[in-house]
Amino acid sequence: MALPIGLTVAGTDPTGGAGIFADLKAMHSRGVYGMAAVTSLTAQNTLGVQGVYNVPADFIDKELNSIFSDEVPHAMKTGMVAEADMMTVIAEYIRKYNIPYVMDPVMIATSGDRLMTDTSMATLIDTLLPLSHIVTPNLHEAEAIANMTIRTEEDIHRALKIFVDEMGAASVIIKGGHLSGDATDYLYDGKKISTLTRARIDTDQTHGTGCTFSAVLTAELAKGRTVEEAFRTGKAYITSAIQNSPGIGKGSGPVDHFSYQGD
Repeated sequence: MALPIGLTVAGTDPTGGAGIFADLKAMHSRGVYGMAAVTSLTAQNTLGVQGVYNVPADFIDKELNSIFSDEVPHAMKTGMVAEADMMTVIAEYIRKYNIPYVMDPVMIATSGDRLMTDTSMATLIDTLLPLSHIVTPNLHEAEAIANMTIRTEEDIHRALKIFVDEMGAASVIIKGGHLSGDATDYLYDGKKISTLTRARIDTDQTHGTGCTFSAVLTAELAKGRTVEEAFRTGKAYITSAIQNSPGIGKGSGPVDHFSYQGD
């Protein structure tokens, strides 16, 4: 096939560790041509989020129209989508072009900063989540969306089924990085639950891991890989990326987007 194309619709991070800049690095490292539509400009670094400027929804529509009217990507993802009217615009393109869509429900930054209002979260659940090929919440995001407390593997299994069987996502990956013990991620596709486990890496260098993981999934789907194949590559990629963190910044630093050498 021609060079696969992945699209990220998300916010910026001027230090390059998260958001569209991380997404584009991840896609490039996986042999996929990356495109990006900006939803929010943030002032943030490895220490936290200092400010956010949300791009008006009508301008996001112009960005997406510029992309899709010229070249339709093979897969797309969303990251930080802070306002309900943005979600409505994005949903129109997903429905119209029907390409694989990965939703990273960015609600809370690694630093703990809340990035979405309750109203926006409700719209996310009603509008974008049912259109998603894969949803990739961390534990905190899974708790917020499923409206439950997650402390055990049994809780995770229940949350997985809420996302797919009740809310309408095609599949969901709940990242178990915030549980104790080994780092286990859980995939549910409506039929079976699959798990991937790696030894936990003792580090705070995890800035942008959620963005990066979902971008790798998007890149793999753009190549025509299955959800399970994308899941395996994404887990191996992010493990390598964290292990080889370059130590940039004074806080929770970014990962290495070019360390993974797998197929």
